[in-house]
Amino acid sequence: MKITFLGTGTSQGVPVITCDCAVCTSLDYRDKRFRTSLHIEHQGTSLVIDTGPDFRMQMIREGIKSLDAVLFTHEHKDHTAGLDDIRPYNFRQKKSMPVFGRKAVLEQIQREYSYIFSAQKYPGVPQVDCVEIDENPFHFNGTEITPIPVLHYKLPVLGFRIGDFSYITDANFIPESSFKLLEGTEILVLNALQKESHISHFTLDEAIIHAQRIGAKNTYFTHISHKLGLHAEINRQLPEGIKLAYDGLTLNLS
Repeated sequence: MKITFLGTGTSQGVPVITCDCAVCTSLDYRDKRFRTSLHIEHQGTSLVIDTGPDFRMQMIREGIKSLDAVLFTHEHKDHTAGLDDIRPYNFRQKKSMPVFGRKAVLEQIQREYSYIFSAQKYPGVPQVDCVEIDENPFHFNGTEITPIPVLHYKLPVLGFRIGDFSYITDANFIPESSFKLLEGTEILVLNALQKESHISHFTLDEAIIHAQRIGAKNTYFTHISHKLGLHAEINRQLPEGIKLAYDGLTLNLS
């Protein structure tokens, strides 16, 4: 399995428009963060988790030539706004794109992208097959995918587990039942927005506590705000086995 961090930023991205803070003006490429998204290659299958506003540039940057399906964690715009840009994959692969999400997520997508689902389609619109999922494991192309329910304030969000890899973004609460689903995770991705308390995201300290409880061999933090601090400085302060992710980082799991 190959994991590529397409984006590791929060909803505004980093740098933030109009901001002159040390992070937003940093010359370190690791402080340049597109909106959060992930690419997974597993047993010949290419998957993306969330298509945010930067989806087009993320896929071009990583040279991803094929895409078999999209998994959506939730319906917020910074995770869905790039869906229209699946069109080149439709054209190249000559088939519709399966899009997996909870009922509420798919309903939101159908409202926001009503032209995709219109009875009289404009030529060249994205070709999408909506696949409703719930909290039960499901299979795609022979790969078992286990949803991991969490809460983003009061909004239900799904993380996903494939094999020994688990991914959770946009969360500030993990129920006990989901901790059980995370047992044995070797590589964990978890959101860590900033140091200050936030209504719907884990702070850095909260993310560390949850990561240590889950006990993965390696944990990578994502969905990072410019308020967290410079990548190089924060990374040096983290406990062993925990690191900040950055755009373009790739991980290979045997």
